Amino acid sequence: MKCKKISTYLWLLPVVLALASCKKSYLEVSPKGKLIAGAVADYDLLINNLDLMNISATSQVLMGDEMAAVDPHFSGADPGTQRRFRWEKDIYEINEDAAEMQPMKSIYLYNKIITELPAATGGPEALRTKVMAEAKAMRAWTYFLLINYYGKPYSAQAASDPGFPIVTDARVTDTKYTRASVQAVYDMIVKDLNDAIPDLPVKTAHRLRMSRGAAEGLLGKVYVFMGKFSEALPLLTSALSRMAEAEIPVKLIDYNAGFAPGGIFLPINLFGPSFPLNTSNEENVFVRQFSNNWSFINSEMVITDAMADLYAPSDLRLRFFSNMPFPSGAAYPGKMLRRMGPIGVQTGVVVPELYLLSAECKARLDDLQGAVTDCEQLRKKRMPVADAPVPPTVAADKISLVKFILEERLREFSCMGYRWFDMRRLSVDASFSNTVGYTHTLFQADGSTKQYTLRPERMVHRFPQKLMDQNPGMENNP
Repeated sequence: MKCKKISTYLWLLPVVLALASCKKSYLEVSPKGKLIAGAVADYDLLINNLDLMNISATSQVLMGDEMAAVDPHFSGADPGTQRRFRWEKDIYEINEDAAEMQPMKSIYLYNKIITELPAATGGPEALRTKVMAEAKAMRAWTYFLLINYYGKPYSAQAASDPGFPIVTDARVTDTKYTRASVQAVYDMIVKDLNDAIPDLPVKTAHRLRMSRGAAEGLLGKVYVFMGKFSEALPLLTSALSRMAEAEIPVKLIDYNAGFAPGGIFLPINLFGPSFPLNTSNEENVFVRQFSNNWSFINSEMVITDAMADLYAPSDLRLRFFSNMPFPSGAAYPGKMLRRMGPIGVQTGVVVPELYLLSAECKARLDDLQGAVTDCEQLRKKRMPVADAPVPPTVAADKISLVKFILEERLREFSCMGYRWFDMRRLSVDASFSNTVGYTHTLFQADGSTKQYTLRPERMVHRFPQKLMDQNPGMENNP
């Protein structure tokens, strides 16, 4: 099943298929004027495209409930920023393309590889098998992102909830597409990953490429978002165990050392602590990223007082925050803090999340000590070791421990967009759905506040009007 004229977002793909750094000889000219891959090695090179690493959507940062807005900065922000923060129905202008649809360009490339690779010439069969597996796993990651923008959270109604068009071919001329169900999209994601995992490299050799551990971690996360914790845990355990097998360093960064003299986060300047590029960041297993202006030079978004209170004073993650706007000005009111880096938010597969997803699964499956151990593995790298233990009263109670782990996700990923996706899945979680009442607060220049409440129907993005006009008959979200 597919969505009419999504090709609007794909017309650049024939151009971006080739890396600027690749030689022209790896592509044939057939027919005249068109670049096509021919040999197995050509398709392997296509995956090296750095365009695949970057996504343009940042709405998830603005929509998390850990965020607040502050005037006069917010009133000067672009309209799209204001609409997202207010959780408005339509966040795009009538003739504007949706940044959240940009990953469709990657889908085109993965489909091209998957459909054409069996007929490719030359090259060892082992390379053909590996590239096919990588394309399927990367397609799964991309669809997981898209369904979490445009489909309802996975629930018992997944088979009837409208999801996202499933596109499995590489024809940009197709015009007859319809939305598949949420269930169908998740089924495709799970199948792609299960098909890919046995044929992926056991050892992580490059963060831009998909390894077996990265795909196992991704499938584990998918199962967590489906509420299938017993299926997720073995995959997350395996993904964590493969870090020691990697050909490149894959591990947690110790912030105690990172902020010590000579540490990787120093010096701290106007833009915040130094931070390694995502392609060399040892915490990255599989790199996908977006540029986050709200951890760089934009000053309108801050974390709330409640979010700031989640950090202990000795938590070194606080070093990535300032109580001042950029580049200068009056301090923010209360305890509100502006994030300072990293500019490139990693949203692929990262070691900290693997530990926290594993901890959550263990807690939900009544392995409380195992959950505490996983959680403390991360905390020991984020604060003095003496402050890392989970409080005993929390460690002894299942619900309290799950809540603590979810709060640890907030401490680790605040102002990075992770919270928005957690809010979605928790809204249909039987243990937490009756406790959610998400709000945003705008602190106005005159000292007053204005509050916005998230309505359930705004848990999903609407397709922009431009796309709907190009696709008469396609169902939009409410």
